[in-house]
Amino acid sequence: MTPTGNTILITGGGSGIGEALAHRFHDAGNHVIIAGRRQDALGRAAQGRANISTATLDIEDAAAIEAFARDVVAAHPALNVLVNNAGIMRDEVLDRRSDLADAEATITTNLLGPIRLTNALVEQLTAQANAAIVNVTSGLAFVPLTLTPTYCATKAAIHSYTVSLRELLRGRVEVIELAPPGVQTDLTPGQATRPGYMPLDEFADEVMRLFAQVPTPPEILVERVRPLRFAETEGQFDQRLTGLNAMTRKAREAGAAG
Repeated sequence: MTPTGNTILITGGGSGIGEALAHRFHDAGNHVIIAGRRQDALGRAAQGRANISTATLDIEDAAAIEAFARDVVAAHPALNVLVNNAGIMRDEVLDRRSDLADAEATITTNLLGPIRLTNALVEQLTAQANAAIVNVTSGLAFVPLTLTPTYCATKAAIHSYTVSLRELLRGRVEVIELAPPGVQTDLTPGQATRPGYMPLDEFADEVMRLFAQVPTPPEILVERVRPLRFAETEGQFDQRLTGLNAMTRKAREAGAAG
């Protein structure tokens, strides 16, 4: 992925990882379009940066995605990079019958959303020079957090989808997976200050250093996520599954007590 001179669309760009990357890509000399449901959050994220544009998008609505794709290409015909970052993460219980609304919303947002938007923009991207698709997954695609099983399943699915997409678009569009560890954002209640999670600015700075490598790695993996990414390869899956879930429960309890 070329470091500068791109027109980059980032979903979920109004906060968290999306906002942090939008600022860094902008400051590196790219035009950035941030998309999300809330125009007020998008406006705050774009404030003071002349080359950040905003566009509202309901990633759960298939028809809205198609209309959005048409509008964004018309407004930004040089669009050559898509970052599928929007996502939600909700706790669930699996040991008793429950309302599946959270699971269904998670699948629609985290899995169908990126698939639908990629489909809507793939012909735009294949027609551009230096085109790239960046799919944001998670270290939890490789070692799940049992409190959020559908979130982890959607990220594992997007990992697999990204592998296929990379092969099918090879030579035309660069396809990159960005798999974060637990990062201090507002993805879940209390997470922005949760002990043991990676500070957002530290994460974004390390990500940008990895993007600057030539060639760009097919997987952008900060050091903190590598134990999860390679747990199975290293024969450490069971230990890391137990350790991750124990650490997360302890961090949540400490946050609640504080």
